[in-house]
Amino acid sequence: MKAIALMTSGGDAPGMNPCVRAVVRAAIGSGLAVKAIRRGFEGLVNGEFVEMGARDVGSILQKGGTILMTGRFPDFADLKYQRLAVRKLNEANVDALVVVGGEGSMRGGLALHTLGFPVLGIPASIDNDISGTQMSLGVDTALNTIIEAIDKLRDTASSHQRAFIVETMGRECGYLALMAGIIGGAEVVLIPEQETPPEEVAAAISDAYMRGKTHAIIVVAEGATLHASELMKQLDAMNTGFQYRVTILGHIQRGGRPSAFDRLLASRFGVAAVERLLAGEKGVMVGLQGREIETTPLEEVCSKKRYANREYYRMAKTLAK
Repeated sequence: MKAIALMTSGGDAPGMNPCVRAVVRAAIGSGLAVKAIRRGFEGLVNGEFVEMGARDVGSILQKGGTILMTGRFPDFADLKYQRLAVRKLNEANVDALVVVGGEGSMRGGLALHTLGFPVLGIPASIDNDISGTQMSLGVDTALNTIIEAIDKLRDTASSHQRAFIVETMGRECGYLALMAGIIGGAEVVLIPEQETPPEEVAAAISDAYMRGKTHAIIVVAEGATLHASELMKQLDAMNTGFQYRVTILGHIQRGGRPSAFDRLLASRFGVAAVERLLAGEKGVMVGLQGREIETTPLEEVCSKKRYANREYYRMAKTLAK
């Protein structure tokens, strides 16, 4: 093996830049050339390769986002684009591709692996919905961002005796909302994995009010059956004792300096990716399992979905009393 390609793909996540840095420096330290691909899979089919040196990744450890840029490319599901991508990789004289991204990015990597090109995946998604790893890059930083927002909202909620409905990202996996609910002391948490009628939410908030609570926090994942704005309308029509306000955190959850945890995890993932490629592994994704970095076949990663832990959901309800 003489050269590898590297891309970031899909939604950006804090920790992508430290991961890029780790892959580039680990590869160069092992005698490999690194050709970065700009703008994910779309950049790949357009042949947007740039050779990277160790100095090109200097001073990016602390930066959010990705210097390689990223994006979604739904057309990559078409076999003609997959074959074009393999051709571009071969023309660039690289021997393997490292893909940093979420579930869709792993599927793209699997498609190239199926066509015979060596691929290794690195999980990066604030939703933490990727099978094969306990934590994906960006999750810890996003949680810290959410908790900072909840803490500030609690200040104003307590001053005005209000209830705030806070919407987090998470269309299919409620991990962010659930963890934020526990860590942020929410009275109610709504996630896609657990259907909760508005009457149950109203009962919980009314009970909190009757027990003397002067404010409340409701955390809602964007994929929950009850959307934040609709939930506010329904709760306003019920006598729960509180006025309601909605705060949608949106893309702020994807930005910001990577946390210490994400910087270390990104570094471990990046170094492990290069080591596993040099050891002959391909068609796999590195992931955190326990305290170790292990690999899982991309076929397995793409055939399963990671969901929020129901034990944590029960914990959230217990601690909200």
